[in-house]
Amino acid sequence: MADYEHRHIDLSGLADVRDYKSPGSTPRQRTLQRIREEHGRRVVGELGTAFEVADRGREALDLPDGAFLPDGVYIEVELAPSAGPTTLEKKREGTRQGAVTISENGARRIALFVPDDTRDVFEAVFRDYAFADVEPGAEPPKKTRVEPIENIRTARLQSFWRDDPTALPEGAQAEIWWALWCFKDRLDRVEDLALRLGLTVGSEDTRLQFPEVVVLPVFGRRAAIELLLFSTGGVAEIRRATDTPTVFTDHLAEMVNEFVDDLAERTSWPGRDVPAVCLLDTGVNRGHPLIEPALAPGDMHAVASEWGVDDHSDIGHGSGMAGLAMHGDLTARLGDASRPMLRHRLESVKILPPHGFEPNDPFSYGAITTSAATLPEISAPYRSRVYCMAVTNEDRSGAEPTGWSSALDQISSGADAIDEGPDHIRRLFVQALGNIRDNSRAEDIADGDAFPGEDPAQAWNALTVGGTTVKSEIAERSYRDWSGWARPGDRSPYSRTTTLWRSSQSPIKPEIVFEAGNRALSRSGSEALSGLPSLSLLTTSKSAGAHSVTPFWATSAATAQAGRLAACIMAEHPDYWPETVRALMVHSARWTPHMLGEYNGSASKSDRKNLARKYGYGVPDLKRALASASNDLALVAQRHIQPFRIENGGVRFSDAHVYRLPWPRDVLEGLGDQSVRLKVTLSYFIEPNPSFASAIDPARYQSFGLRFDLKRARETDGNFLRRVNKDDRDEDDPRPVNEDNDGWHFGPKSISAGSIHSDTWEGSAVELVERDLIYIYPISGWWRERRALGRAASKTRYALVVGIETPELDIDLFTPVSIQAAALVAAGVSIEV
Repeated sequence: MADYEHRHIDLSGLADVRDYKSPGSTPRQRTLQRIREEHGRRVVGELGTAFEVADRGREALDLPDGAFLPDGVYIEVELAPSAGPTTLEKKREGTRQGAVTISENGARRIALFVPDDTRDVFEAVFRDYAFADVEPGAEPPKKTRVEPIENIRTARLQSFWRDDPTALPEGAQAEIWWALWCFKDRLDRVEDLALRLGLTVGSEDTRLQFPEVVVLPVFGRRAAIELLLFSTGGVAEIRRATDTPTVFTDHLAEMVNEFVDDLAERTSWPGRDVPAVCLLDTGVNRGHPLIEPALAPGDMHAVASEWGVDDHSDIGHGSGMAGLAMHGDLTARLGDASRPMLRHRLESVKILPPHGFEPNDPFSYGAITTSAATLPEISAPYRSRVYCMAVTNEDRSGAEPTGWSSALDQISSGADAIDEGPDHIRRLFVQALGNIRDNSRAEDIADGDAFPGEDPAQAWNALTVGGTTVKSEIAERSYRDWSGWARPGDRSPYSRTTTLWRSSQSPIKPEIVFEAGNRALSRSGSEALSGLPSLSLLTTSKSAGAHSVTPFWATSAATAQAGRLAACIMAEHPDYWPETVRALMVHSARWTPHMLGEYNGSASKSDRKNLARKYGYGVPDLKRALASASNDLALVAQRHIQPFRIENGGVRFSDAHVYRLPWPRDVLEGLGDQSVRLKVTLSYFIEPNPSFASAIDPARYQSFGLRFDLKRARETDGNFLRRVNKDDRDEDDPRPVNEDNDGWHFGPKSISAGSIHSDTWEGSAVELVERDLIYIYPISGWWRERRALGRAASKTRYALVVGIETPELDIDLFTPVSIQAAALVAAGVSIEV
């Protein structure tokens, strides 16, 4: 096995900063074929009818005295399935775009608010298209705005519902908690009318603030919500308020272990000034001998002080998480004679109320998580930490952004920071993907793909953790004729997948997997059993007495181990950003032999992409994450970048970075056709804007995006630079050639969503010699598209990890690569077209 003893090579100084212009390779949409007279008359008629019906409905509204009077109406505009990205709202008209939903045939339906005082301007758009005189061969006016429209109708409550259709209450008197996504400048109108109608409105600390909307929790009848919606013009979309989260463990069988005190005595415990794993959970039993030395009383918090800070969970969930986050699986550690030296600590924030207290408001977990993240920062402001959360929404799919997942993205990005510079605070969250519920009927839980990952696991900036297992041997006598459900190296039967999420809009989740234990399967294959000790991990229990250790399993166990790895990287590399720590965890991950067997049997990149939505990028390796080996090395860059700038009254792309990779030509050419593996991981944190069409168009959700492109083996430097960046092209330059880009595990389309992008290329060493340039370039986001929000010229940052690996242990790549890197930095980077 390789010795990982070299510090990763710093790549940051090898970047050349260049002005960037997109080459404009967006796929073309199919041209709509419209007969102007027919289409124009129809949409003009539909628009008139929609306004008529909306006006009659407005007259019938029974508003309380003193309420704001309606000053506009909502209509629903349906776009043709083949229509490209279309923005209906126009500032000059005062129109505002609300919820966007997709019908079964792919047509987008958009709720659009039309103010009374500019209705005639809006109607004129359609009349001009339909009836204006047009010269033969000329385009009709307003063609690009009107022809994508398929139908216009009056908006209904369903037009605004961005949730499971079956969850929308049918009866007018049905009461639930509603999450109203309100336009910021009309929040007062919505809140004023809600109070006049006697509705229960969530307090200030339960509201989520995003760039263009505020999420307002309101409890009331469906009829009152409809009145609120159609009279205020202030609601963009409606969802259920977030369901009450569930911590995914069942009653855990206890085990007595006599070696706890011995392990505590031979462990070297950390000081105060080290990184921490901050657990957002049920509290922790600090009295446990394997926890107490690493958890100070001042590092224990609760969202509500009256809850106390101890572990109130019947199963000791928070204490079990603490043991794994501190020590990993105790099964081997308790029985060996090692002397562990710990370099990280624990922090705890209780986010779930104990027995006897009112349960948390079901809509408030985004706000609770935001509040919880700040508590340890107040008591230890200079400590680096990773937040660890194994709490999810039970059976609530994470297929698109929600208030809670968006809150995680917002916290991670540091959007709440007082300092607005590019180095303001960022936070690393590791988040559980969610579990498949216990069920004794094996057939009911046999198809893991039928159980999608749960909210808020879809958060782009969070590192989402799924489960794998190598535990297959059953030791319990009464279950000797049973077997482990999953084969070693397969997905843990507790862990969900994301194969049902829309792959073009949702990130690859989970990104990584850790040991989560196995279920037992009866001899007949019909019965399933959870929590057998021999198929589980071992961790600290809530009790500090005789039963001081306990079995622990599922994605909670996996997530705690991920938190531990992140803290270890922070301790080894205190200068690494949270984005970099996340990148190294993904970069160090490898698939197990079982996973690789499935990969090698897959017929297409689409099949491989589905495997990534089961296994992520694999199981992280601590040694590989911390250091490089002679034949397996990583180059790490941390750089600031300005994606956009304001120029000539508009917003254009600004900077891109090109790196000259320090490949030792003589060494690689000497290896000839020997196989090498190159892995690229790009990590950054976006600021979310979870409103309107953000679930359908990622550019509306992300503040910006970044992508990487590697020079092809048979491509010149000039062709590469001109192909990726239109700003590098002169008028007389030949058209750039798009050379073959085979050899990637997934391909750029499969890894395009999200804020971390990782892929592996395999080929010959002699091919790698020529693949010595990599471009990091921006793509669009709301910083550019929503200029009025004032972020168009903002700077941000990213981490890039590029690794090369050979299967031969006696090959030294590290030494020549590090020498070449130092020589390039000393000579100065200049990459010419």
